[in-house]
Amino acid sequence: MNEHLDAYAAAVADQGYADHSIRQQIVVIADFSRWLMRKHIAVQALDSKVVDRFLRLRHRQQRVRRGDPKALQRLLAMLCQKGVVGPRQPPVADSAQTRIVAEFRRYLLQERGLSPATLLNYVPVVEQFLSARFHNRAPNFALLRAPHVTGFVMRHAHQLSPVRAGLMVTALRSFFRYLRYRGAIATDLAGCVPTVPNWSLSTLPRFLPAASVERILKCCDRTTSVGRRNHAILLLLARLGVRAGEVVGLNLDDIDWSTGQITIRGKGGRSAQLPLAAEVGAALAAYLRHDRPRSATRRVFLRHRAPLAGFGNSSTISSLVMRALKHAGVESAHTGAHVLRHSLATSLLRQGGSLDEIGELLRHQSPNTTAIYAKVDVTALRTLALPWPGGGR
Repeated sequence: MNEHLDAYAAAVADQGYADHSIRQQIVVIADFSRWLMRKHIAVQALDSKVVDRFLRLRHRQQRVRRGDPKALQRLLAMLCQKGVVGPRQPPVADSAQTRIVAEFRRYLLQERGLSPATLLNYVPVVEQFLSARFHNRAPNFALLRAPHVTGFVMRHAHQLSPVRAGLMVTALRSFFRYLRYRGAIATDLAGCVPTVPNWSLSTLPRFLPAASVERILKCCDRTTSVGRRNHAILLLLARLGVRAGEVVGLNLDDIDWSTGQITIRGKGGRSAQLPLAAEVGAALAAYLRHDRPRSATRRVFLRHRAPLAGFGNSSTISSLVMRALKHAGVESAHTGAHVLRHSLATSLLRQGGSLDEIGELLRHQSPNTTAIYAKVDVTALRTLALPWPGGGR
């Protein structure tokens, strides 16, 4: 184990850990190494169970520090990456249902080309349906009938929001098409999945007044490196309408300083180039020159605490926006990152921008997606209103 300590220390130093933290991590790894020698456990035999066994012993001796488990997890990950330790897959219950779900996952990924994020919505629905219909038995799809499908939807749809219910029926249709594709069913059960009402354009877009958006940007603390990073992120959301997930995935190579353009990689693997507004470009350049921590990753926006890596998911960006609203004293029922995207579209419409122009900026695939913003164009809607009976207004 000792021959790997230097490599581990160098790796965590590159991730931005302070010297005192690295020393504490090396101490627990050295203790772990000595324990392995006493137990005659080879490094090649390491896995999470061995680590847990050591930590339980250490806990009984009241010697576990808060960072010890993560240090050993990082060590195990490094040894796996170097090939010293073989990858250990968590045990998965092997049953007919788990196998059909695994095959469905592969079908969605490899043949349909869907993203892993989409699978997070589809797979739990299929697992729930199989469990409800077949319990713990092997699925006999030849016995499936339309009432089984409609009954499942009717039992569960009312417990979900319209959006989640829509995802549920979409997942079921996809699964039944897959079953027919592989010959497991002869009936088109996908056509039996009922539609969940979710009327198009039935709601108003969530947006903030332009003055509130400016207040949020103005109140962002730019006296610190974290504040300047957050200000650059808020500008991308508010000026270019970038989605939270697109901010997370933004890479250094996506910014073309010579042409003043930025490549946004959006849903379904689609990408689009947007002009880099001067205000946004200046904030990005300042952050990259002075505030972005040194890191091997190509992500633009990084954490400012070790490990120095890109954000894990889009919820971090939404939390950032929520804190910015609170700091600026802006009250809103909607506090996620998307509220700034909607606010940009609404503001452009009120300044005379067309729906086509807004759809192009927001990279909508269908004009119907942009049409909801017509509901906030009160001036245009007023011309469509019929006179009030009797001449009143």
